[in-house]
Amino acid sequence: MKARVHIFYKESVFDPAGNTVGHSLQQAGFSQVSSVRIGKVIDLEMNAETPEAASTLAKQMCERLLVNPVMESFQVEILD
Repeated sequence: MKARVHIFYKESVFDPAGNTVGHSLQQAGFSQVSSVRIGKVIDLEMNAETPEAASTLAKQMCERLLVNPVMESFQVEILD
């Protein structure tokens, strides 16, 4: 089973990379861009019998290791 985890800074946390990219896009003529948030994606392949079990495992991994809950939020997507 495959799971994809999307991790982003929480809205209340300043995203320096996103801010820099947003400013650069505006300087390059893309004035339509008002905000950029940059995150990371983690693809996990695991032995799980159901999508629900895979989702539960991925969430546990995020809560225990992959995500800093003070600064980041996450979303799990099951791909299989």
